Amino acid sequence: MSSKPTAQPFRRTKIIFTLGPATESEEMLGRLILLGADIIRLNMAHATHEWTRMIIRRIRAVSARVERDVAIMMDIKGPEIRTGDVEAPIELRPGEIFDFTVKPGAERDVEIRSVHVNYQDLVNDIQVGETVLVDNGLIQLEVLEKHDTSIRCRVLVPGELKSRRHINLPGVKINLPSFTEKDRGDATVGLEEGIDFLALSFVREAADIVRLRGFLEEKKSKVRIIAKIEDRSAIRNLEEIVAGCDSIMVARGDLGIECPFEDLPVIQRRAVNSCLAHGKPVIIATHMLESMISQPVPTRAEITDVANAVYEQADCMMLSGETTVGKYPYECVEMLDKIARRIEAEDLSDFHEPAVFTTEKMKILHSAVVLANQLPQSHIVTFTRHGLMAHGLAALRPVHAAILAFTPQPQLFRQLRLLRAVEPYLMPFAPEPDATIKNAIDTLRHRGRVRSGDKLIIVTDIVSEDRLVDSVQLRTVP
Repeated sequence: MSSKPTAQPFRRTKIIFTLGPATESEEMLGRLILLGADIIRLNMAHATHEWTRMIIRRIRAVSARVERDVAIMMDIKGPEIRTGDVEAPIELRPGEIFDFTVKPGAERDVEIRSVHVNYQDLVNDIQVGETVLVDNGLIQLEVLEKHDTSIRCRVLVPGELKSRRHINLPGVKINLPSFTEKDRGDATVGLEEGIDFLALSFVREAADIVRLRGFLEEKKSKVRIIAKIEDRSAIRNLEEIVAGCDSIMVARGDLGIECPFEDLPVIQRRAVNSCLAHGKPVIIATHMLESMISQPVPTRAEITDVANAVYEQADCMMLSGETTVGKYPYECVEMLDKIARRIEAEDLSDFHEPAVFTTEKMKILHSAVVLANQLPQSHIVTFTRHGLMAHGLAALRPVHAAILAFTPQPQLFRQLRLLRAVEPYLMPFAPEPDATIKNAIDTLRHRGRVRSGDKLIIVTDIVSEDRLVDSVQLRTVP
């Protein structure tokens, strides 16, 4: 392990922040984009369509003004089970018998307190002996009986029950659709406004992704799908979900409710390793810098948690409450940037190549990364219309080299911001591949990204006997 870290000209690990009252002003957006945030997340749990259209247009306008385009991720709500409204908070006592009712107006025992639930099939899906978690697991109950219109429970962990609290049912397979009518409406607005990613909540199996992909095909959209891993079903079906999606988000908030706390690091490591094995990008999310919602510096444990995501070679780290309602949103993004750069200065060469890369094209990409690893001051330059070259190179995790990816497609240019170690550049391609390479080198020199004498590993196609063939070239910047 190196004791003297070398300066890093760029950050390999990407940063996503969630937009909210603390960050939606034009001034703060501009500051965070210039600081190096790569993707902005819109949480649709409470967003209106009017706000969504306004804020996407604001992000695009600010990006244009500061001359740095970022990607936009729409995180759709997905299925959810919530309690109904209560006239006043209900203080649940230890051991109290309490009912959850699923049909308004149905007869009930007036001796036993109750609350309505918005999911009618609750009585069919859950079994006696299973656990009901309310309000992010702060209140826990055990199911004692099932009836046609209600379930009867005993309070295990007491607490104050307020209106419209979220319900989790660990290990219970619910029959709600993964892509709801609300999601369809929200996603349609996002596609009309030009979002780049859709994050699908509570993915339980690969079929959930297939349904969303069908919707995107109907809309003729090239938006990429991020599958959020949030419950036990997703963990059981992890391999098929990773294979079917474009990227994974390890959403540790709901995972921490659905699973034992001590399992969380194991699940995170397994999800990251699965993504690396399949060559898919992976995002680590939730509670990265939670204490900085109200404090100007993180805890030592949070610093280590962020560093661990970088050591695991995750593609992205994501901030939620820290940048929606927190007091220090700028400092949070700055902290992720500092920690990532410091850890990336260490030797992170302990990496197992993706097991699924067996095609000839991927073997060519592998040879380019091997060459880059043997030339520590080199850069990888590639050209892509659909993202395959850049995705493949990023999945192989070059130890030192940046992946300078050129594309003529504006949406793909923004989507490439998700990938570890990829620096995207928007540039039209010339009819001749060699002219495109020359234009790219000129662009990099003009921006001060390369200098005379730098080694460039060019991964592209060249014309050979009137056809295009894949190639790896080693060039020196003149």
